[in-house]
Amino acid sequence: MNENANAANAHPPPKTRWLPALRDYALIVIGSIVQALSVVVFLAPADLAPGGVSGLALIFNRALPLPVSIGLWVLILNIPLLVLGVRFLGGVQFLIRTIVTVVLYSGFTALFERAGIKGVTDDVLLNTLFGGIVGGVGAGLVFRAQATTGGTDILALLLVRWRSVPLSQSYLLTDVLVIALAGLVFGWAKALYAVIALYVGGVAAETISEGVHISRTATIITQQPDDVAEAVVTRMGRGVTRWQGTGAFTGADRPILFIVISRAETATLKAIVSQADPNAFVVIGQAQEVYGEGFRQFERK
Repeated sequence: MNENANAANAHPPPKTRWLPALRDYALIVIGSIVQALSVVVFLAPADLAPGGVSGLALIFNRALPLPVSIGLWVLILNIPLLVLGVRFLGGVQFLIRTIVTVVLYSGFTALFERAGIKGVTDDVLLNTLFGGIVGGVGAGLVFRAQATTGGTDILALLLVRWRSVPLSQSYLLTDVLVIALAGLVFGWAKALYAVIALYVGGVAAETISEGVHISRTATIITQQPDDVAEAVVTRMGRGVTRWQGTGAFTGADRPILFIVISRAETATLKAIVSQADPNAFVVIGQAQEVYGEGFRQFERK
């Protein structure tokens, strides 16, 4: 029976294999709609161009005497960046999903413009904050679907991959030129608001795409490893990994413990270590994602 169960897990039914793809494309559709609404309802009415192809499309729409909508500009400007993304961020899957996202995003933007959807407030600060948050949520949903909305999202993800630059900072680095151009067209006050919208959007995208499953990792160098490990296992129900290190200065053996916990368990762990070995050396860091027993599980593709 176990062999049959293992075989079934190794080869899930066709319907099961399609579910993750269906979920991803649903996220792409929803994310595209949300991003289009952020442009039409918040950013465009306030002449805010917070970087990216969306910002550049808004600038071209306002500054050039051409009968081209913001949505169509988004589509045109994305073409060369799509080529770059396909080359460095993925193959066929990336190409298909990103093309779908770009078409939907530009299409929904043009549709909302044609439908006459207007802004809800004239307050520049409110448009800045909600434009950034709503647009970031949309981008984060698209990132979760293993796609991008094209544009400088591609450049930002390249910085994340090549230089481990946080997503919120990547947006600032890749969109400086667009914001500078927005300052020349709309005025420098609007450009400064656009910087705020850009950063807020990056934080929102980072939160949505990576989730709120941030955990803590603890590396503990202690002379009482058995006491600490036993307390962690019995009181916290967490596993402990142990190995032996050597002090470079003293040459003495140093038992090392490695533990992964939730944020809420940090205080409990510190109390345990303090009681067992007040002289322990403890380093507590942040883990963006943790997979395995007691935490998240890998999704079956």
